[in-house]
Amino acid sequence: MDELITGTLEKLFEGTVWAEGPAWIPESQTVRWSDIPNNRILEFNPATGATREYATGVEYTNGRTLDHDGSVVQCSHGRRRVERDHDGVVSPIVEAFGGHRLNSPNDVVVAADGTVWFTDPPYGILPGTVEGHEGEQEYGGCYVFRFNPATNDLTPVITDLVHPNGLAFSPDESRLYVSDTAGASHGVPFRIAAYPVEDGRCGAGTTFVELEEDRASDGFRVDVEGRVWTSAGASVRVYAPDGGLVTAVELPERVSNLCFGGVDGHDLYITATTSLYRVRTATRDTVWGR
Repeated sequence: MDELITGTLEKLFEGTVWAEGPAWIPESQTVRWSDIPNNRILEFNPATGATREYATGVEYTNGRTLDHDGSVVQCSHGRRRVERDHDGVVSPIVEAFGGHRLNSPNDVVVAADGTVWFTDPPYGILPGTVEGHEGEQEYGGCYVFRFNPATNDLTPVITDLVHPNGLAFSPDESRLYVSDTAGASHGVPFRIAAYPVEDGRCGAGTTFVELEEDRASDGFRVDVEGRVWTSAGASVRVYAPDGGLVTAVELPERVSNLCFGGVDGHDLYITATTSLYRVRTATRDTVWGR
């Protein structure tokens, strides 16, 4: 163990096809995540060690986060939208751009000003998909969007990535990290890009880290010290704000995403193919306990 990873890796649940989109829910003190191909949402209760089906027939939800009111903002591949779950009542937030349906929103963050930022790759509409429904890319791209609920304005803020996927802000929200998981088959490397943010807009991006071809950065979080905790194949890697590798946690299966949670926010919950894992850390992220 090192200074950041203070516990041993635990498997908490097994039985998903592709586990994704974990989020800590402070109100229930649970971890909520998606089993996308099985079209269900699961919840793990650390107090009892039990996992339950929170909802089924959910139209292939993926990434989720908390809004400032404690409701859950989540991405739906099947409905091709970003939506809100408030005490089990699900309603749309945004589902079209310029009169065209979105692709399949994948991951989402809520900024301090209440705006909703999300990625929109095509994974839920590809031919043969088991994570949504086959369909067309109607607006002709794969963008990162910013939605302002106060004005209902939807703005593309990043348009130069092939398949934007995971995203997270730096602690002061001056930088937005976004991963591109298109890979060599689309002529680009697996990488996390960093974009300066000012007045709700993103400047020119630069490569924060580039990963090996079998180590896609699918989902990630940024801790309160600005370190990026990311999936990287069958591992979680931690990068310093300057892009240097700090540490890594190896897992027995491919990691999709992660979140911080627990009573004090120092438990790292990891979704990895068939399972949910947990490891104790010496830090937490900026979303925990919102």
